[in-house]
Amino acid sequence: MEIITSKDNELYKKIKKLKVKKYREEYQLFLAEGWKFLQFPVQPELIITKNEIADEIGAMIEKFDCRKVSLSDKLFSEITSQENSQGVILVYRIENSTVDNLSDNIVVLNGVSDPGNLGTIIRVLDAAGFKDLLLTKGSVDCYNEKVVRASMGSIFNLNISYIDERDMIDILRERGYRIVVTALEADSISYTKLQLREKNAFIFGNEGNGVERDIIDKADEKIIIPIYGTAESLNVAMATGIIMYSVRERLEIES
Repeated sequence: MEIITSKDNELYKKIKKLKVKKYREEYQLFLAEGWKFLQFPVQPELIITKNEIADEIGAMIEKFDCRKVSLSDKLFSEITSQENSQGVILVYRIENSTVDNLSDNIVVLNGVSDPGNLGTIIRVLDAAGFKDLLLTKGSVDCYNEKVVRASMGSIFNLNISYIDERDMIDILRERGYRIVVTALEADSISYTKLQLREKNAFIFGNEGNGVERDIIDKADEKIIIPIYGTAESLNVAMATGIIMYSVRERLEIES
């Protein structure tokens, strides 16, 4: 295992850059922190450990055929994103996804900005058996460290692509999708009353502003989750989970 002790080391400087979206896109690499990622079969490009646990973790990382480095505690503290780090960071290659060959039921997030919400949504979709997630440009970067951590590994299991909202509706319609948006409109129906079609695209909006008005106006159906208590609204990750698990249950019954 290589040992890095200088902040001027070229590899170390590259690793630090991966904390910034611009460089993640340039190098097509992202960071994932924590021992849990050692349990996944996905091959990392690089494994970074804190020097004090290098011996302890040595046997666990032998199975990975990749470069391995150990950092001094001071250098490691400058790249960790966790207050109580477990001392392990993995670097993965970004798999380029496309909007080709999408499945029949997909989720679109329009301007979701909170990393924790996006990570949770990725995890929920994976658990519910959905494979395709589209994000409108301007949404939070799915390879943000907080997103990756909140996804609990599910980021490896979804096809995630970014799409320009100006072209999104036309692209989806050309591919035969019924456009379903969550919106507090007078003609919105309960999600439980939605009639599924062969191909459906479910659109969820920004935490504060919801789905953009232009997209709502072009939708084929508008749905809501009824509020029976006094809460003003539901968190977008929770709303996505409620609706998509309902869709999955209905798909299972119909199959």
